[in-house]
Amino acid sequence: MSSVGIGQRPQNRRQMMVKAVWTGIWLVYLSAPVSDLVHGGHSTGVVVLGWFGLVAFVGWYGTLVFRTGRGETTPFVFVSLVVLAAEAALLSYTLGREWLVLFVYVSIASGAVLPLRLARWTIPAVSAVLTGIALTVSGGKEYLAGLLIPAFLGGFAMTGVRELIRTTIALREARATVAQLAANEERLRLARDLHDLLGHSLSLITLKSELAGRMLPDHPEKAAQQVADIEQVSRQALVDVREAVTGYRRPRLSGELAGAQVALTAAGVTAELPVEPDLTDVAEESESALAWALREAITNVVRHSGARRCTVELVRRQTLDGPVLELSVEDDGAGGSGHAPGNGLTGLTERLEKAGGALEAGRVRRGFRLVARVPAQAPFEAADHPVGSGA
Repeated sequence: MSSVGIGQRPQNRRQMMVKAVWTGIWLVYLSAPVSDLVHGGHSTGVVVLGWFGLVAFVGWYGTLVFRTGRGETTPFVFVSLVVLAAEAALLSYTLGREWLVLFVYVSIASGAVLPLRLARWTIPAVSAVLTGIALTVSGGKEYLAGLLIPAFLGGFAMTGVRELIRTTIALREARATVAQLAANEERLRLARDLHDLLGHSLSLITLKSELAGRMLPDHPEKAAQQVADIEQVSRQALVDVREAVTGYRRPRLSGELAGAQVALTAAGVTAELPVEPDLTDVAEESESALAWALREAITNVVRHSGARRCTVELVRRQTLDGPVLELSVEDDGAGGSGHAPGNGLTGLTERLEKAGGALEAGRVRRGFRLVARVPAQAPFEAADHPVGSGA
C-alpha cells in the first residue's frame, strides 16, 4: 500500500501521482471556464488566448499549492498571488462571468501559502475584488452568491490545513530528533559501561605484564604466575564485554510494540496491537526472543506483504510442558514471505530454539501468519489469558 503522509514530500513517481491527483480533483470547478471556451461562441483568437490564460493560471496555482506547509514567505509568493489575481480579473472582464470562479482558487492559494497573520487580510481582499468584479460583469450577480462563500471559507480552511501540515512536519522532525538523541544516549551508556569494565582490567593486565617481564630472567615461576593471572583477568574482561554488548543489543517487547505501531502507521497499515504487557515474571531471554520475532514480522509486513491490516496478539497458554508466552502476527497481504523461509525467519527460528521456544510461519486464507512461542517462568492459572487487549 502506497500513501503520502501529511506534509511529507513524495518519494517516488507513484506518490507524486497520488498527490497530483488529489490536488487536481479540485480543478473540476474549472468546468465553467472550459465550457465557456468550447461553447461560448468566442472567436478562434479569443479561444486560443483563453486556453493559454487558463493553462498558465492552473500551472501557477499548482506551483503555489505544492508549497503548502513551507515556512518561508518569499517575494515569489506575493508576486505569484498578485499575478493570479490580475489574471483572474482580466479573464473575467474579457471572457465573462464563468471565469469568476478563478478568484476562488486565488483565495485558496492565498490561504495555503501565506501565514494566518497575512492570510486574514488577503482572503477578505480577494473576496472583495471578486464581489466588485461580479457586480460589474454582465450576469455576475447570479454567480456571486455561489462563489463568494467558497472563496471566503475555502481560503480560511486552507490556513487551517497549512498549520496542520506545518505542525505535522514539526512533529516528524521532533520524533526524528528524539530518536537520534536516544541513540546517542545509548552509545554514551555503552561507552561508559565499556570504560568501567575494561579500564581496571586493562590497567591490571598492563601492570602484570610489566611485572612478568621483570621477573622472567631470575624468577620464571613467579613470572608464570603473573601470566596466569593475566589470562584470568583477560578472560573475565571478555565475559564482561560480551554481557555488556548483549544487554545493549537486547530489544524489549514494549519498545518493539511501540516501534511496530509507528512503522505500520507510516506504511499505511491499520494496526491492531496489544496494550503494553506485564512481563515481570518472564525471563529476559524469552522476552528478547519474542521482541526479535515481532521486529522481523513487522519488517516483513511493511516491506513485502502489501497488507492493509495487521493484527498482533500476545497471550499466555498453559501447555503440557508448562506455561508458554505466544506472540502471533497476522496480516491480510497478498505478497509476503514466500514458500521457503528466508534468512530472517531462519535466524529467528534459531534464536527462539535457543530460548526454548518455537516458530510457526505460513500462509493463511487471507494473508500470512507468524506465531512465536517461548516458555514463561511462572505457572499460569488460566488457559488462554490475554496479556494485552487489542488496541
